[in-house]
Amino acid sequence: MRRSGTSGLHDKSPGEWRGHPGPREWKHMTAGFKSMTGRRILPALILLICMISLLHRMRDQARNSASQISVPTLWFNGHSTGWRSSCATRSPNWLAPRGSNGYLVVRCNGGLNQQRTAICNAVLAARIMNATLVLPHLDTNSFWHDESGFPGIYDVEHFIDSLKSDVRVIHTLPATWAIGTKRMKLKPYQLQPPRDAPVRWYETTALETMKKHGAVYLTPFSHRLDEKLDNHEYQRLRCRVNYHALRFNNDIRNLSSIIVQRLRSVGPYMAIHLRFELDMLAFAGCLDIFTPEEQEILKKYRKENFAEKKLEYNHRRLIGKCPLTPHEVGLFLRAMGFNNATRIYLAVGEVFGGERFLKPLRDLFPQLETRSTVALPEELGLVRADGHGLLGPAVDYMVCLLSDIFVPTYDGPSNFANNLIGQRLYYGFRTTLQPDRKALAPHYIKLEKGLVSRSDFETSVRQIISPKSFGRPRTRLPSESFYTNPWPECFCMISSKDSANQCPLDIVETTSVDIDEDENFLDEWNQLQRL
Repeated sequence: MRRSGTSGLHDKSPGEWRGHPGPREWKHMTAGFKSMTGRRILPALILLICMISLLHRMRDQARNSASQISVPTLWFNGHSTGWRSSCATRSPNWLAPRGSNGYLVVRCNGGLNQQRTAICNAVLAARIMNATLVLPHLDTNSFWHDESGFPGIYDVEHFIDSLKSDVRVIHTLPATWAIGTKRMKLKPYQLQPPRDAPVRWYETTALETMKKHGAVYLTPFSHRLDEKLDNHEYQRLRCRVNYHALRFNNDIRNLSSIIVQRLRSVGPYMAIHLRFELDMLAFAGCLDIFTPEEQEILKKYRKENFAEKKLEYNHRRLIGKCPLTPHEVGLFLRAMGFNNATRIYLAVGEVFGGERFLKPLRDLFPQLETRSTVALPEELGLVRADGHGLLGPAVDYMVCLLSDIFVPTYDGPSNFANNLIGQRLYYGFRTTLQPDRKALAPHYIKLEKGLVSRSDFETSVRQIISPKSFGRPRTRLPSESFYTNPWPECFCMISSKDSANQCPLDIVETTSVDIDEDENFLDEWNQLQRL
């Protein structure tokens, strides 16, 4: 007979005495777990299937969106969204110069467009100091070997007359200057401005020195005035200089007119700034795609002209520091939807590596032209645009400016491309296609290694390029030059609720290009006015 309180005590297994489940409990627990797991897995599977379906749908939408880039629409200007260029109209407080605190002499170093921005800064510096500007001296450097000077490239009288309400400009420095009743021999005091010097430096150091010596000579004068200024009138003066006062001389304008007319005789054309030349490749340090002999040439040039720095090609390429090769440019344009009937004008000096690098681009786009293939030798000779100087790039600049589509292949330290992008924006939001080298690099590498098909590569390229960046007004990036994007300081709106953006009622300015008086460009001029 069992004692009370001990019923079933000996039916338990030894493990149950220690609080562990026995076989029967394990059976019940396992059955419950399976039931519970089944109830949880089913919704999870459904959720997973839905997520996969959503991802596929998003990918298809991205592909469809990318494929919706319409090549025909790219041949027209970007949508202005109501904005138009406007910098010729001065505010009521902007008075013409009275008197003068002295003379400003500058030496503009670098290539054609680096000198151009320096000229803009020189005019602004003269305005800040209420100085008389001596016609800027253009440096003859070791690379260009060009002694054209200001009169050999620009229309001097137009420059002086255009700026008479801003600064006084004279051709040469006087031999003497007046101090009270005495006249003294005038010798400019040489100063080296700090890089990106603030306005305050010109208002103090430079101005005080000018008053003491009668004239200051600022050299070198590349990037010697801060671009990021809160004073919009100062920025608008820069635009007046760049887009109105700096007009190429008649010879350059006439040759540019001839080339543009011949290109347009068969329809619209695209201009590509192919920056695949010795100096830029050496600067970028992108050597591995060249032969050992070519690499030695690049290394030697880099050692002689740039600071020593260890550069690794694959890394440079992945961070977007290497200029696109001609073949990469061709692949990009094909991915965008341009076919082999597209007529292309190449703004390029001597392609490093020659036809070996040009042939892949020519195979994709047979209708490649340069100033040497469009203009006759005697036409180039009259302007001296057939040699290794600044006049050839000046002609290229004009032909690119008036092209229907412009493609800069290396807009890093390239002043040519950066200035053109800004000027095309100013002249009616003209289409510019800017390949994102950093974003494109991995896709070029995959294609080279055979990891993706040509079709998938082209889809990826179209996904990278945003249609919004084709020529519309857009906010300037912190790292972007004012000369690359002068919006909004040099623009106004025909109709705006914000009085700060409203165009003046008496505005008579049009988007006049610096060749607007050439009858050969009347059709182009009319197009530029349609904002």
